[in-house]
Amino acid sequence: MRDAPPPPAAYRLDDQVGYLLRLAAQRHAAIFQARAEHGLTPTQFAALMRLRELGQASQNDLGRRTGLDGATVKGVVGRLTAKGLVLSAPDPADRRRNVLSLTAAGRRLAEEACRFGHEVSAATLAPLSPAERDSFVALLRRMT
Repeated sequence: MRDAPPPPAAYRLDDQVGYLLRLAAQRHAAIFQARAEHGLTPTQFAALMRLRELGQASQNDLGRRTGLDGATVKGVVGRLTAKGLVLSAPDPADRRRNVLSLTAAGRRLAEEACRFGHEVSAATLAPLSPAERDSFVALLRRMT
């Protein structure tokens, strides 16, 4: 049997997971923006780093692996391509499809940005103890 929800009078916004996750995400975004020297948005940064991990991917696959919808990933890829960081070329295995990869400049920036990513994560998690950080990240992975 499931527990009954608390009565409406017991509802406090400050206790709600969605609200707290949004505040944490806003905090993380503010830290990212304050430290960003590379001129990338968080979604561009995620796409760049995922391509660094994968080597190459179709636009659809990149979107799935970064949690971006089709329209958003299209815009992100367009902006990264315009910056000379990403290259789109026909897939040798399927000419109907294009694959994305990092240019030499994209690879250099991605390698340099690793330090930045670690620093932003550390600053975001700074209020937590090392054990709490590990638990928090593990719980977030389970939720996603």
